[in-house]
Amino acid sequence: MKIFQTLQELAACVGQTVAISPWTEITQTQINQFADATGDHQWIHIDVEKAKAGPFGAPIAHGFLTLSLIPKLSESAIKIQDVRMGVNYGLNKVRFTSPVPVGSKLRGHMKLLSATPIDGNGIQLAWEMSIEREGSEKPACIAETLARYYV
Repeated sequence: MKIFQTLQELAACVGQTVAISPWTEITQTQINQFADATGDHQWIHIDVEKAKAGPFGAPIAHGFLTLSLIPKLSESAIKIQDVRMGVNYGLNKVRFTSPVPVGSKLRGHMKLLSATPIDGNGIQLAWEMSIEREGSEKPACIAETLARYYV
């Protein structure tokens, strides 16, 4: 984990890959729970036997499940000490560039794109989060995320 004492210390890293998260494994239980939470019960995600005969040879995670891991991947990769609060401000761009079969291990590569001062004694950070799948040449997801931090 990369630890920053202040937002200014982190802001000085614009243009750099700041951190890489630990690996996290995608389980069928997670996929099923995500399907229940979202109502997306497409067979490619939850019907194990049918998915084995499908195009990927196994069930795959929902793209939005992969995307929803960004907070977990981020929080396991960086910590900012002198921050009162951080909030998700949204996304600029998201691409799901390769499937995530059940049992895959994922990790996030966090590149800081910009750091812009905002009202309320804060900074808006734009990140490129590239979610790597172990053993795959292509990332599973690339997302530009926005977060606001306040001291």
